[in-house]
Amino acid sequence: MALRSVLNKGIPRGLAQVATRRAFGAEVETISFPDYVLRAPTTDVTTLDGGLRVASETVMGSETATVGVWIDAGSRYETAQNNGAAHFLEHMAFKGTQKRTQQQLEVEIENMGGHLNAYTSREQTVYFAKVFKKDVGNAVEILSDILLNSKLDAGAIERERDVILREMAEVNKQQEELVLDHLHATAFQGTGLGRTILGSEENIRSLSRDDLSDYIKTHYTAPRMVIAGAGAIDHGELCALAGDHFGGLPTTPKGSVEIAMDPAVFTGSDIRVKFDSDNTAHVAIAFEGASWTSEYSFPLMLMQTMLGFYDRSSGLGKNVASKLCQEVGEHELAHSISTFNTCYKDTGLFGIYALAPDNKLDDLFWYLMNNLVRMGHSPSEEEMQRAKVNLKATMLMGLDGNSNVAEDIGRQILTYGRRMTPAEIFSRIDAITIDDVKATANKVINDQDHALAAVGGINELPDYNWIRRHSYWLRY
Repeated sequence: MALRSVLNKGIPRGLAQVATRRAFGAEVETISFPDYVLRAPTTDVTTLDGGLRVASETVMGSETATVGVWIDAGSRYETAQNNGAAHFLEHMAFKGTQKRTQQQLEVEIENMGGHLNAYTSREQTVYFAKVFKKDVGNAVEILSDILLNSKLDAGAIERERDVILREMAEVNKQQEELVLDHLHATAFQGTGLGRTILGSEENIRSLSRDDLSDYIKTHYTAPRMVIAGAGAIDHGELCALAGDHFGGLPTTPKGSVEIAMDPAVFTGSDIRVKFDSDNTAHVAIAFEGASWTSEYSFPLMLMQTMLGFYDRSSGLGKNVASKLCQEVGEHELAHSISTFNTCYKDTGLFGIYALAPDNKLDDLFWYLMNNLVRMGHSPSEEEMQRAKVNLKATMLMGLDGNSNVAEDIGRQILTYGRRMTPAEIFSRIDAITIDDVKATANKVINDQDHALAAVGGINELPDYNWIRRHSYWLRY
């Protein structure tokens, strides 16, 4: 805070200098950011004795807070035998503890006017609560109770099997979710990232109390957890609450043997599920992207924004900035397309998801592949600068609300070991050059194997070799 005060002292409100760079033998270049970026609240981080990290951002004047537990454990840490355990535990956490029945838990949260929820991803499991300022202590105690003292009642486990199977049926009706699961399954086949979060139907029906208990003892250790809070949070108080309620967390897994993360191996391949009765196709194509900490992660974020997204039902229609989306709109090649960039600890997926008429797939992929490869040869300065502004705005808008801030804190502490300030993020975005974009595209896309998943009417979808051949340009 003292350093920030020195930096801001005497600087006009609205614009402030944040850094100065000097190239050898060149003029001084001053980087300036808006005042609201530099005056963003600080993130306080404390590591307790057992390795548990506590991180928070205090928002002055706020009367509500979000506090949660981010755990460095998800479906990729499971085996083929217990796949689905992390998600199953997410359900069981709310079914009663040693000191609270399910009804008592629900009534207590309702009486606080709070909201208690959880979700599981491929690399993380999260439990969080949104409460009033005065109830932060109660929320932390409840989170510790459902995480550390869950009863895992045999009857509740049996009842929950049907609930999860119904959830699976609902997820499989959402074509985008289904296609992206297929994409991971084929891109990372034979590895933890290739398995679904919910697990197989066979596993859901067979997972036992011992399986769930073993997963907790193996992965729920203090060094792999982060207590994150945002809003009406006092950091010292949060550290004391974490020490009181999570101080008994083990520091090592069961047997004192740390489970190694299943390494991700990208495999160029495709999976096609054809329904001749469908007149639309859901298609996702992806190349191996970058990890969270890779030097290519920020250029890929920028490329994602440059390629953009298109939805024919939106107000913009075909009048979008992205060259790819303009061509798709002008030729009416798809109902919608969106670029995605998914990062994991040691790899990632960069690609495009499209919903298109079955008789336009051939033309769609010609334009799609042409624009992907173009990123490595002739991206324009204009589209890059526009994408930088768009990316900054997207990142800042993603921090609206205490829950979004707490999510950002928890995720960054687990992935980076620290939280980047908006000023640092802006600096990293501004530092990207056209040559960086080209180098990134040439590494990720140019003449590289791809993974593809498609469901629906896909008779005209080009085969793997055609797409692979169009992942580069022949230039003489």
